[in-house]
Amino acid sequence: MPDGPDTYEEPVNAASTEPDEQSEELYERLSLIVDRGQEPMRLDKFLTARMEGASRNKVQQAIETGRVLINNKKVQANHKIKPGEEIVVFSDREIHGDEIIPEEMPLDIVYEDSEIMIINKPVGLVVHPASGNYSGTLINGVAHYLLQQNGDLNQSDLPRFGLVHRIDKNTSGLMVLTKNGKALASLAKQFFDHTVHRQYIALVWG
Repeated sequence: MPDGPDTYEEPVNAASTEPDEQSEELYERLSLIVDRGQEPMRLDKFLTARMEGASRNKVQQAIETGRVLINNKKVQANHKIKPGEEIVVFSDREIHGDEIIPEEMPLDIVYEDSEIMIINKPVGLVVHPASGNYSGTLINGVAHYLLQQNGDLNQSDLPRFGLVHRIDKNTSGLMVLTKNGKALASLAKQFFDHTVHRQYIALVWG
């Protein structure tokens, strides 16, 4: 088969990704800018190495179904990543699992209302439970905080308090978490449609 361009030209929206019939919402799981010093590498191999608990087969499936975008365009698994490219990975389900263990921890909450929370995540803190990190994550701390704030909640309610994006363990920055399904659906769509603007600051030594 002759080699062809690995990037489609049409812009991607929620309808064109053809998510599973059981889920109409897409949730941003990972967003990153490829480092300037990154050597060319297949996209599927790069994401398998960067995403906690992800197998190469699952990464390839996500790429094939349009849930991985580079610079807001669909790509193929053999796309060679380049420095400066923005990679966004979406999931058709909430990121964290069904069982969340509340754990007390300090949270730097910079904004909160009845719908959302904005938390300043420090370096070294994993965002959500996954393979190898079932406790001590940001979501575990948020679960404890919310239960302390609202005694009427029970643990079965906690998975509804969802993430609409993610920050790597070794990256610090502001994270938005939602407190109900309506806010989750609204913000997830805003992140997917790229109507939310983000700024990244990198410190370089040497």
